[in-house]
Amino acid sequence: MRHVPFFRWVLTLGFVLCACAVGLYAVGSNLPDARQIDLTVLDEKPDGSCRVRWFDPYQKRAREAPYRCDPGRSDLLKAPQYSGSDGYGWESGFLLTEGPERGNLEDLATEQDLGCADVFLLLGMPLIALGLIGGNLRALPRVVGVQSRLIRQASDLSQAATWAAQEYERAVSAVREAGRHDVLPRDAAGDPGSPLVTALWVLREAGPQARETAALGRKLASRLHRLLDDAAPAAGLRSMLQAGPAARSSAAQAAAELRLLLADAERDGLPERFAQTSVDLLRGQDADRAALAAATDFARDPAAYRHLLARLTQPAALP
Repeated sequence: MRHVPFFRWVLTLGFVLCACAVGLYAVGSNLPDARQIDLTVLDEKPDGSCRVRWFDPYQKRAREAPYRCDPGRSDLLKAPQYSGSDGYGWESGFLLTEGPERGNLEDLATEQDLGCADVFLLLGMPLIALGLIGGNLRALPRVVGVQSRLIRQASDLSQAATWAAQEYERAVSAVREAGRHDVLPRDAAGDPGSPLVTALWVLREAGPQARETAALGRKLASRLHRLLDDAAPAAGLRSMLQAGPAARSSAAQAAAELRLLLADAERDGLPERFAQTSVDLLRGQDADRAALAAATDFARDPAAYRHLLARLTQPAALP
């Protein structure tokens, strides 16, 4: 069962809300344009409530109205410290320049109310934070289970074991194929280029331990292949994050078994044995040199070749 990406959807929702807020900010609040003008403060209270006068260029007359002054502005801008003989103060405001309200002062108090863009932003930012923090915390146990180095080492060992088994099978098959078209010479003075003698010489050079190593390689490769399939989610960060709880549990168990197998294989020197067996079984690739060496060895001990051929032609020759 795959995990439900809850925090991923929370993060997506947060980004959508923030995108909506940015869009609304870009479009604007549809308020009419305004320009800054000077205001004469006729009366002012400590809390900032005041009455101001300004000149309306559209009605061509001076107007008065209640206003919200900034109580924190400098005392030099308030009466009676403000320069002038009238005893009034000074403030600045914004005059609406379009729409049916043009000539009126913009009510700054309404700008303090939260608009849709502000609401979207206030909702979206916590959701983004929750998605990032919660998603990372949830992903932490899955990230810890990644065993990429272990999987890589097990894959290399499985490949080496498979190659050793396959090379031995190839060498035995070469002997049997050559035996269908050729026979061993009766004495040491036989054909020095006999393919059957060369194929048998390759196995003799690999030694009797090659058969045992090939059998061990085939058995180990089969076991490693099964464990590697179960441990596949632990091979990388992406696969571990996408795996469900059951798959991660199986991967952890398989990784533990792989670690024990690798330790045993390293202790017994299996990687070196598999590599050496593969190299020994590839001696026949240089056909001319192998044929000369095989003829010399056959002349020295032809009985050993006949004994090896008799054993390999039996049905149970392959491990």
